[in-house]
Amino acid sequence: MKSSERPPMRCKKESLWAGLALGVILLYVLPYYLLGENSHIRVHDNLDSNIAWYKVLARSGKLFAGPGAVIPQVINGLPREAYGSEWTGIVWLNALFPPMAAYAVNMTITRIFAFLGMYLLLKDHFIKERRAAFIRIGVSLAFALTPFWPSGMLSTLGHPLALWAFLNIRGKDYSLKNWLTLTLLPFYSSFVLGFFFFLVGIAFFWLYERIKTGKRNLPFFAAIAWMTAVYLLIEYRLFYSVLFGGEPFHRVEFVSSRHDFFRTFKLFLKNFLFGHHHVLTLHTFVIFPVLTAVFLLLLFRRSRDRLEKTILFLYLLNATLSFWYALWFNKIWLPLKENFGIFTAFNFARFHFLRPFVIYFSFALSLYFLWRKGRRWRAVVYGLIVAQICLLLPFHEEVLYGRYFRSPSFKAFYAQAQFREIETFIGMPKETYRVASLGLHPAIAQYNGFYTLDTYNNLYPLAYKRKFRKIIARELAKDKGLRIYFDEWGSRCYLFAAELGKKYDYRKDSNKGIKNLELNTDAFEELGGRFLFSAVPIGNAEKNRLRLLRIFDHPDSAWKIYLYEVMGKENNAAGQTG
Repeated sequence: MKSSERPPMRCKKESLWAGLALGVILLYVLPYYLLGENSHIRVHDNLDSNIAWYKVLARSGKLFAGPGAVIPQVINGLPREAYGSEWTGIVWLNALFPPMAAYAVNMTITRIFAFLGMYLLLKDHFIKERRAAFIRIGVSLAFALTPFWPSGMLSTLGHPLALWAFLNIRGKDYSLKNWLTLTLLPFYSSFVLGFFFFLVGIAFFWLYERIKTGKRNLPFFAAIAWMTAVYLLIEYRLFYSVLFGGEPFHRVEFVSSRHDFFRTFKLFLKNFLFGHHHVLTLHTFVIFPVLTAVFLLLLFRRSRDRLEKTILFLYLLNATLSFWYALWFNKIWLPLKENFGIFTAFNFARFHFLRPFVIYFSFALSLYFLWRKGRRWRAVVYGLIVAQICLLLPFHEEVLYGRYFRSPSFKAFYAQAQFREIETFIGMPKETYRVASLGLHPAIAQYNGFYTLDTYNNLYPLAYKRKFRKIIARELAKDKGLRIYFDEWGSRCYLFAAELGKKYDYRKDSNKGIKNLELNTDAFEELGGRFLFSAVPIGNAEKNRLRLLRIFDHPDSAWKIYLYEVMGKENNAAGQTG
């Protein structure tokens, strides 16, 4: 074969590998489509919150409601702003499809574009050599298979695609595809949960070049300004509530700076070595040793090329992001946070959300550095890529939550058939009474259409938090940890009980019960509360003016629900006590 014919053959091989990688991604997401509501997916910040939020919003008719509107189903009027913008892709997926179908489509879109973004970035800007195609494709596939936070969409996994478009524009490629990428990405990602930090980084990159070279590169600057402006327009509700909202939100009472420097260092090491559950990278056993070995090898070289300087910079950036994350919770910030509300309400520690991109990008460049050292190293490089992909596969949600953690399926978690039985037993329109849950996430009742006094939201009125606190004040006084958790954070506005602790999902096979509950049922009634959904029996229910009406169990549910009613009110709903 002539040498002139080899590049097309290599291109054909690269296309085949890329097709195989996309096939792996499709196989990876296939269980969501096949299993549907029998799928096992993440509970924390997912089933316990976001999925129910989208359901409540879609059902409320308030999708396009103006500023100041409220969602009456939650806490007697949750501000519409708490559910984010109507121009966000995942909101529309949940408005158009059933929740589990929307979840599957979101997983597919995010992982495919994560792969394409990393692949294009490496191919067009950093690893252009045709023979290194396996590195480009293999690392891109590994990046696309990382266990990202589902409701974040492309907030972190979209960084390579955005950087690809920015670097194209920086290099004087002003074609439509680049501007369209920067325009559409904000509709499928979050500004405050990912891209704010990315855009700050890009802005510093532009400023660095401006100082170093003296060139303004106005199209590059305009691209940064344009993407930021699109985000500001999409997130208009958030900025309206911050700038013009009347009453303060509960976030103004956040207290996050408690650590001394020893705890800061421990948190730095934990984050640097193991990552964070919202941006889980699973880099500890394969990627980290590679990055560290290459870093040490390059550190003592006298001269370095562009690739080697980039690898060193990214390793130090990775460490800096972890250190910044840990430092944000140090006591040194207390004066600043106590005097300037923005530093309390906004989590600037989330610059570490850049780490998934930084880690996998570093991995690709480090492998390319080793690959260039000769033929003997190439088998090692290919083996490392395969090893990382194999390490990621068992962290598929169906395996992790279904087999390892034994979490309930989507269907068992929301238990719709069981809650329809409860609704029928109560026998009144759900908007005419209020409920709360004990030992159970309130998102379950919300998903099933009940009007709840409790909730898990990252934005709700401070005044309501203080009213709700009266219900659980005596329970918080029993447990310092619970008191700090509610008073100094409070996004989980739950009926906490000291005997249950910070556990909110006591399943039907649990033998747990409460012996000495002390709720202020007068305060509960003042907020409109009438019924209590408890996942555990309450031994002293009568002392809390609670009467057990009935116990609900269902084969498709993960829960046994003890339905209590506050005594002293007429009961037009229930027939017999359980």
